[in-house]
Amino acid sequence: MSDDPRLNPDPDHEIDAHTGHREVDPVTGYDTTGHDWNGIRELNTPFPKVALWAMILTFAYSVIAWILLPAWPYGKDFTRGLLGLDQTEMAVEGYRALTADRSDWMAKFEAANFPALQADDMLMLPAMAAADRLFQDNCAACHGADGGGGPGFPVLNDDYWLWGGDPETIAETLHVGINATGADTRFGQMPAFDWMERGELGALADYVTALPQGNADADSEGGVLFAENCSACHAEGGIGGMENGAPALTDRAVIYGQDRASVLETLRRGRQGVMPAWSDRLTEAEINLLALYVANLTQDDVEGQQ
Repeated sequence: MSDDPRLNPDPDHEIDAHTGHREVDPVTGYDTTGHDWNGIRELNTPFPKVALWAMILTFAYSVIAWILLPAWPYGKDFTRGLLGLDQTEMAVEGYRALTADRSDWMAKFEAANFPALQADDMLMLPAMAAADRLFQDNCAACHGADGGGGPGFPVLNDDYWLWGGDPETIAETLHVGINATGADTRFGQMPAFDWMERGELGALADYVTALPQGNADADSEGGVLFAENCSACHAEGGIGGMENGAPALTDRAVIYGQDRASVLETLRRGRQGVMPAWSDRLTEAEINLLALYVANLTQDDVEGQQ
């Protein structure tokens, strides 16, 4: 008898009609199917029982789910299942429960008693988490996720404010907006200085560009022009702080850029940014909550730098 298992077929198995003997894999002892892929032969192994049971259990679960849970659509409706579960109703109920829980502490923000609110640490803890979500949904698109501002939009996490950074003032700004459509909106505009001579514009731009570096010469032609035409809004030396909508020019958070080309563009064409009024979109409590959040951005930024 040969040592080659292919030449010693098991009498209980049929002999391959094409080869005259049953072909067996010499390593595993399993029959082969006769399929060959570039020298790789397919074994005729039994179907794994674990896979078979997995298929049986999966089918059984699907049948049970069809019976108990909403499953089959028909027309504009669907089968409800014996349990009568409805994820839409469950989601609405969860939202109502969340809203009821939120309204308990949110009601305290309807009165703009900001010192008392800030002193209540147990209240401010959940409130700031909700305020962050409000900020991301309504403010971050323009002012950045961290209040860091961007081209055309002021920074909110520094100490430089156009109208004031206390919660009361911020709440008022949120209510009425800036250059918005309401009658009570805050109004701020940088006029165009296109009436100046080209040389004067260049000298003024050079002076403004030098302000953040602290080497601007107040006695230069640009310094004299600034004192005569700009200091009424931007304060002497461009330090800002007038809270009339005119930004400080001595920091690096200038809204439209502090490079010479940007300053010249501002001088030639003027600027007029717009912030919408939020009183039609947000509730009184949400506006007060956001005002506290924005006021805290400066404090958080300072603490992060220490």
